[in-house]
Amino acid sequence: MPGLQLRGVSKSFGGTQVLEAVDLDIAPREFIAFLGPSGSGKTTLLRIIAGLESADSGEVILEDRRIDQLGPGERDVAMVFQSYALYPHMSVRDNMAFGLRNARVPAPEIDSLIADAARVLEIEALLDRKPAQLSGGQRQRVAIGRAIVKKPQLFLLDEPLSNLDAALRLRTRVELAQLRKRVDAGVIMVTHDQAEAMTLADRIVVFHDRQIQQVAAPMEIYLRPANKFVAQFVGSPAMTLLPVELADGGEFAAVMLGDGSRIETRVPQASLPTGGGFELGLRPEHVTVSAEGVAAEVVLVERLGERSLVYAKLADGGAITGEDVGTSALKTGDRVKLAIDGPSAHLFAADGTGFHRAAA
Repeated sequence: MPGLQLRGVSKSFGGTQVLEAVDLDIAPREFIAFLGPSGSGKTTLLRIIAGLESADSGEVILEDRRIDQLGPGERDVAMVFQSYALYPHMSVRDNMAFGLRNARVPAPEIDSLIADAARVLEIEALLDRKPAQLSGGQRQRVAIGRAIVKKPQLFLLDEPLSNLDAALRLRTRVELAQLRKRVDAGVIMVTHDQAEAMTLADRIVVFHDRQIQQVAAPMEIYLRPANKFVAQFVGSPAMTLLPVELADGGEFAAVMLGDGSRIETRVPQASLPTGGGFELGLRPEHVTVSAEGVAAEVVLVERLGERSLVYAKLADGGAITGEDVGTSALKTGDRVKLAIDGPSAHLFAADGTGFHRAAA
């Protein structure tokens, strides 16, 4: 399939392996987010695709052409760096034109490409300014514009919003969402911000421990995490994990909490491996303060306006996070009952593999 294919890509720095036999297929014009903690290998893989790092082994194939043995300028990709990397002594126009002039693109074509990119990014009024005269968001748009004028087959964005304040990050996120509809190329964005990944990406690639943990659409990642790492890394606050024992059940698994409470899940019993070591996974929205349920003691209440997050401790000492109404009067030390939505619960085996409710 045309697009980008990674085959068995591995990379080490000294004695430290950062990528191990990574395989990935990305469709043309797809927006992909590389998501993971610092040191998980996501930026290294982006730089290997760009040609700024060389892989120890494996292949990088773009539109049926192997590019891992080509120089960065020959790969038909454009990279936008976290630090903007603009030349401070040049105007916006000259920054955008620099690479094209080095490639000996005719001047009239350069002018046309810059005009088109400036219109798409709404920076026409900034073309004669220097980077020091621009805000952080404007500099980021110029950096993106410098990539757009190359008309690459693939855009590579390295933490493009991390240098922006919260309000500007939100506005620029909207601009990126609109921009990807107007450019005829694929996009790979490296981020550690799950909100960016969940908002912008067609699919998310979750990295951890040198390898890809899961590749799926944003809500698939959230609703059906492949393993415990993905379950706790994606979602804020993190998914609660509680040790449980399998109970006698029928078609669907039932489990017992440490205090003896029985939870009926919709995880097919036949899908589970034999043995013990299971943990019950619960998103906060599936645990609610109620008149009946599992007994707990409130540790902290986080009031967010439209809802309140309740961090609590079960009788056996297990930590659990649930929700209450936005006007919750709960306070630290209160005793509460927590209703658990068993049909929405997840189970994780001893090796961390996730098991979820049967597909509708």
